Amino acid sequence: MSVSVLVGSQWGDEGKGKVVDILSEKYQVVARYQGGANAGHTVEIGDKQYILHLIPSGILREDVTCVIGNGVVVDPQALLDEISFLEKNNIKIDGRLFISHNAHLIMPYHKLLDSLNESGQKIGTTGRGIGPCYIDKYARKGIRIVDLLNKDILEKKIRQNLQEKNTLLKKVYERNELDVEAIIAEYMEFDKRIDKYIKDTPALLNNAIGEGKSVLLEGAQGALLDIDHGTYPYVTSSSPTSGGACTGSGIPPTKIDSVIGIVKAYTTRVGNGPFPTELLDEDGEKLRKIGAEFGATTGRPRRCGWFDAFLVKYSTMINGIDQAAITKLDVLSSFDEIKVCVGYEYQGKMLKAFPNDVDQLDCVKPVYETLPGWKSDISKALKYEDLPQATKDYLEFISKYCGFRISLISVGAKRSETIVM
Repeated sequence: MSVSVLVGSQWGDEGKGKVVDILSEKYQVVARYQGGANAGHTVEIGDKQYILHLIPSGILREDVTCVIGNGVVVDPQALLDEISFLEKNNIKIDGRLFISHNAHLIMPYHKLLDSLNESGQKIGTTGRGIGPCYIDKYARKGIRIVDLLNKDILEKKIRQNLQEKNTLLKKVYERNELDVEAIIAEYMEFDKRIDKYIKDTPALLNNAIGEGKSVLLEGAQGALLDIDHGTYPYVTSSSPTSGGACTGSGIPPTKIDSVIGIVKAYTTRVGNGPFPTELLDEDGEKLRKIGAEFGATTGRPRRCGWFDAFLVKYSTMINGIDQAAITKLDVLSSFDEIKVCVGYEYQGKMLKAFPNDVDQLDCVKPVYETLPGWKSDISKALKYEDLPQATKDYLEFISKYCGFRISLISVGAKRSETIVM
């Protein structure tokens, strides 16, 4: 029996989809614990690519049970589209997918308000309604999956919320009011289609652990986008760190055995916010092109830079990462030299800790160690010993500096292009 938390150790887009798919071979239950359809987890099996936004990547393994936990905010249409996509690809869903009755629902007004707010704030959200949904959740105005089971309660809550939202849309944003009757009808229809998936998932997960089953808790986004520990305000609206796994799933911390950090071999970021190692030159464009660094959810080009070990060391600390899965290592194969950031200089002095002040972080100067590149194709390597010595030196350097052991290495996009240590 094993309960592991899988977290993105940087700013998201570390390759969690593929890693969850690989690890799912050893786990019987995979559960998402936060975020929503703003995630984009990509898995390549053979010549087929699967992009999942809400359903855990473990769904691609036919004997794995998948759970959407209470910490996730659920977009009904995105969920139905994903179920339809998987079924068309002959992936069985019934009896394998369960959704927490306490998960909150994204409503049409959440998406609209998200896009309107983003036009002024420029935080870099996906416009999927995630932030406004979490706002309603913490304001105790949210509509949960369980509300779908009682038509009277659902209708009452939608009417109450729309009265407030329509006033806001009309008076502040000068937009047309939303049709309350149409929204009620839409969500009642949604209930009919997902009723069979609704479950008391904290009980399901804890019972599974009690029966000796192994559970993998899948996070979305990354630690530096955490609402508390990330580069606020350029963050997501939930807790992608390992601490969010317990509140978002209902599994107590005493049941967690390990924390697996997904670590991209270089650094990327989508949207605005400080990025000390960002490369605005040919090397940055080269990383973007070779790594196909475009958002799976938004299609936006990702900002690219050298590996920031100072940042990942901070992430290792706040998450308790004890083992790491290194992804996209093959993208570095054509570089003569590879730089690794080992510290930040600010106003002439070396910082002792990662700064939480984004204005300060925006002004730091990265301090680099330069390592030799390996200049050879590593995508066919089947075991660690097959890697060039320079590749092993790079891995050992970041492992020692950041303070974790490496348990998995991705040397290509496909499921088969993986070294399990």
